[in-house]
Amino acid sequence: MQHNVLILDFGSQYTQLIARRVRELNIFCEIFPYNNPPADLSSYKAVILSGSPFSVRAEDAPHPDLSQIRGKLPLLAVCYGAQYLAHFNGGEVAPSNIREYGRANLSYIKEGEPFLAGVSAHSQVWMSHSDTIKKLPEGGVVLASTKDVENAAYRIEGETTYAIQYHPEVYHSTEGKLMLENFLVKIAEVPQNFTPNSFVEEIVEELKNKIGNDKVVLGLSGGVDSTVAAVLLNKAIGANLYCIFVNNGLLRKNEFENVLHQYKDMGLNVKGVDASDRFLSQLAGIDDPETKRKTIGRVFIEVFDDEAHLLTDVKWLAQGTIYPDVIESVSVKGPSATIKSHHNVGGLPDFMKLQVVEPLRMLFKDEVRRVGASLGIDPELLGRHPFPGPGLSIRILGDITPEKVRILQEVDHVFIQGLKDHGLYDKVWQAGAILLPVNSVGVMGDERTYEKVVALRAVESTDGMTADWVHLPYEFLMKVSNEIINKVKGVNRVVYDISSKPPATIEWE
Repeated sequence: MQHNVLILDFGSQYTQLIARRVRELNIFCEIFPYNNPPADLSSYKAVILSGSPFSVRAEDAPHPDLSQIRGKLPLLAVCYGAQYLAHFNGGEVAPSNIREYGRANLSYIKEGEPFLAGVSAHSQVWMSHSDTIKKLPEGGVVLASTKDVENAAYRIEGETTYAIQYHPEVYHSTEGKLMLENFLVKIAEVPQNFTPNSFVEEIVEELKNKIGNDKVVLGLSGGVDSTVAAVLLNKAIGANLYCIFVNNGLLRKNEFENVLHQYKDMGLNVKGVDASDRFLSQLAGIDDPETKRKTIGRVFIEVFDDEAHLLTDVKWLAQGTIYPDVIESVSVKGPSATIKSHHNVGGLPDFMKLQVVEPLRMLFKDEVRRVGASLGIDPELLGRHPFPGPGLSIRILGDITPEKVRILQEVDHVFIQGLKDHGLYDKVWQAGAILLPVNSVGVMGDERTYEKVVALRAVESTDGMTADWVHLPYEFLMKVSNEIINKVKGVNRVVYDISSKPPATIEWE
């Protein structure tokens, strides 16, 4: 893999956005915790320090070891990074008189500076800090100011070190991407060679070398990630790839049959395994979300182990893990506070005796789709909304029963088909229905009913890290609601979720 740019994470909510902006420049980058960077930096062309929720003046402030970076590699310090360089190198950082959060405009730009080349006067930037740099570090030269922040951007004489108190990675910094491009391309001279085609060539070669003539078993889900992973592996090892598509009883309506049919003409060696009874019996009576996820993960492993034993000499288990899964499962200070377990991140139990291969581990979701397009995968398949590994189990709040699964499958089918019929499916990043653990009173004809409530969820996003609810037309929601209540026995009320991530998550469990 092309280790071109290293991003050291200090726990900022925006760190993943830095990586996305860098990738958009066709430059490969990786995020590492500030206190656990790669041992060998020889292949990196530049380093970026992220922001942080900490203050540099706090006793527990993150203290990175920059001895192998400062003055040796081009360095861009963002927000906390800029304050860190000032505070510990002869400058001064103090609490700001006013909290500097939100939009601001550059009021001064130093002429002739490559970092700000092409940046327009009064360019809008996004501030997010409660401390401010009162005095620059030794050798510091101010490059830009706003009305309230004199030292909004600076560089350090005698080294290729730049620092900014604003966030160029966020949407509201209108020319932030240009500044990142100036730093990475013009100043650090990082090659812009990370493209879908280059990734395919490199990863296929890597897979060939890594796997050799070994056999690999892969769990297909019908989704984008596992499909692209399968096609990449098939390109690398051909007939040594054995794909298994498991029906866990928690798929969408008719999905098991539809997905198997979809793979039929793709040249993949796929076996369908209906283990729905096994999953549902193991989930009976469980209502805790984390226990549900872990139970499903355990049974998946058991099913895979059973199937792998039917094959001879299988050495590897392939997974469709992508970069957001990896990032959300790691933090800058060791194991993160668990928001929710990711079903495809982490080790396997010893009894499986399989090594793990994850071809997409370093890609964001939109990058996976671009790679899939370069491989010639059907656009309809690539355009499928993400679907959680635990399936409908985490969209049924409370315990799981076959009847609840039936109800939710029917509701979900009406909603998703409605989005497709009204030309809305491709305008939504992810959509689904949630079965709530409450009943409500309703009236059908002259009869009183006391039935289930379902919530519809539709969000727009690029990678699932953040998401906004979609403003679906009222007429559409009215039509879908009526159809669900009239067609799905057991439901008498439909609501629409208008929460964004954060603070909510996309899934309810």
